[in-house]
Order: sequence, then C-alpha cells, then structure tokens
Amino acid sequence: METVSDSSRLNKILRPHYLSLPQGDYCQVTYVWLDGSGQGLRNKTKTLDKEPKSIEDIPEWSFDGSSTDQSEGSNSDMYLVPVRMFRDPFTLDHNKLVLCEVLEYNRFPAESNQRFQCRKVMEKVKEHCIWFGMEQEYTLLGIDGHPFSWPQNGYPGPQGPYYCGVGAGNVYGRDIVECHYKACLFAGVKICGTNAEVMPSQWEFQVGPCEGIEMGDHLWVARFILHRVCEDFGVLATMDPKPMKGNWNGAGCHTNVSTKLMREEGGLQHIEQAIEKLGNNHAAHILMYDPCGGQDNKRRLTGLHETAHINDFSAGVANRGASIRIPRQVGQEQRGYFEDRRPAANCDPYVVTGAIARTCLLEGLEE
Repeated sequence: METVSDSSRLNKILRPHYLSLPQGDYCQVTYVWLDGSGQGLRNKTKTLDKEPKSIEDIPEWSFDGSSTDQSEGSNSDMYLVPVRMFRDPFTLDHNKLVLCEVLEYNRFPAESNQRFQCRKVMEKVKEHCIWFGMEQEYTLLGIDGHPFSWPQNGYPGPQGPYYCGVGAGNVYGRDIVECHYKACLFAGVKICGTNAEVMPSQWEFQVGPCEGIEMGDHLWVARFILHRVCEDFGVLATMDPKPMKGNWNGAGCHTNVSTKLMREEGGLQHIEQAIEKLGNNHAAHILMYDPCGGQDNKRRLTGLHETAHINDFSAGVANRGASIRIPRQVGQEQRGYFEDRRPAANCDPYVVTGAIARTCLLEGLEE
C-alpha cells in the first residue's frame, strides 16, 4: 500500500532554483479561506504590482463558491475579504499569505464564516483583554489513511514511551513537525511550542497567547501551513478527535483562557466564577466544541485517556481528567489562567473562543 503521495517523490532539488529567480517588484499573494465544510481550507494566488504594507493594500477577490459547497452554480461568485496578512514561508519574501473572510453575493457572511460573529463578540469584551492559547493536537497519516510509520498489518507497542519521546522507535515524523514550526515562525504565526503526543504519530503545537479574534486567525493559518508542509512530505495531517479506536489517546484542542482580572492579584476568584458559568452551560458548549455537534467529540471524551466524560462537568487543580484544569502554578499564585480541555482537535477556534467569551463575560450564549 502507498504511504506517501507521488508528488512528494518529485525532484525537490530543482525547486530552490525557481524560488531563487528574481520577481522584480511583483508580489505573490495567496488567499486562504474556509470552505463550506467549515473545516477544509482552500487557497489561490494572484500577483500584485508591489508588496502590500498592510492588509488594506490587498484587494478583495472572488471565487467559485459552487465548487467549495458554499453557493449554487447559478449564482456562484463569492467574495474573499482579506483580514490578516502573514509572510509566505513557501514562496518566501516578499510574498504573502492572506487569511480571508467569505461573504455571499449580497455581502452577508457565508454560513461557514464563523469569524464574523466571533469578531462581534470580541469587540464587546475588548475591555477585558481576554487572552487565549490553543493546543492543537493532530495525527500524521499516510495517504492510505493509516497512521504514519505504524506497521501495515499491526500496531506499535502500547502507549508510554511516545509522549515527548526521542528515538526512531518512539517518534515518527519529526522532520514534518520541525519544518512546520520554522515555517510558522517565518510567517509570523504566534506558535509557542510543540511536542510529540501520547499516541505514536500524534503531535501537538501550541499557538498563543493571542488576544480576542487574533486567536482564531493564527490557529487557522497554522493549520494551513501544517497541511502545506505535509503536502511536501506526501503525508496527511488529520484533526480527527479519535483517529484510532481502542486503547489510544484521542486528539483535542485544549484552550487556555485568561482575562485581565484573572491575571491580576486575587485573580483566582475570577477564574472560579468563569468555571462556574462554564459548568452551567456545559451541554451547550459540548454542542459547539466540534463541527458535528458533539458527535465527533463523543468518541474522545469517554472519561479515559486523560479526558472527562462528555456528559459530566468537573474542574480541578492539575487534573487532566477534568473538564477544566487549573494549572498547579495558578493554584499556588492565586492568579493566571484556566484550561478548557473539552474542545476537539477539529473544533473551529472562532466558535470555541467566541462561546467562552460569551459565557464568561456576556451573561451567556444568547448574547
């Protein structure tokens, strides 16, 4: 069975020659957006006459929404509205990656455009200076859908030596992870760390701290860069919350949250107040924490493998089996942040951060 794509076998030695060719003042801008699934990323590139200095210098563009499950063929043009600009780690300076919101023909936000509502929420809570950090877990797969470097007709040894491991028998795909990390740093993504996870071929990277809407922007671009790096290596990255059945860890997107009051002296009381509100809205959050209304996360949140059960809400200091973890240092210093361990790896960060902000700071999800 094939484990890597044919494109990864192309002669990569030739590519630097073409990348090094001068392009004058022209700038390649790659527009990135979410398709109708709310999970898939799409992109296309156009030439600008000169390097844009800010997002305002990048024009709107359009695309065929009928080919991305976002419109009917009879009225297919949709708008790409640039919202955040990054350096392009693939075609290099002074080319750009640009994250876009999608608007329909009438300039209403597309159904998959969760950023639009999240931005409105973050404007309402701006005075609280809410910070997020998201821990994106993912699993590397061959193009046959089998975990990368796992035996084709069997399983690796039981979990234990893989988390933060080292050595060819414990760690699979580190080249991909290190290239992704460097590419994010080059792009200007606020990536702040990475590590091998508990299941072999599973990894995590962390993005943050980011304030407000910035969190979703940076995580989506980090995901885009991950998929592009994996494309070069001929493998896949999946955010499936439970890619392998059985005694294997699932994949989440733990979300760390801190407001200005939580970070100040005596902030623990504000953390506890926020946790109480989250507990009162547990069922609603579960529905929003994966794209399938909790059904994907149901396979992961079993009460085993460092998770709380999907139907139960709990909180505790240094407890990775709780819904909400208060880090030990936060408990000691009485201020800092809390970690919501419920979001699935395939969550939409705009939905998750928007829901947390509404529940904790705007008197509930109806806001």
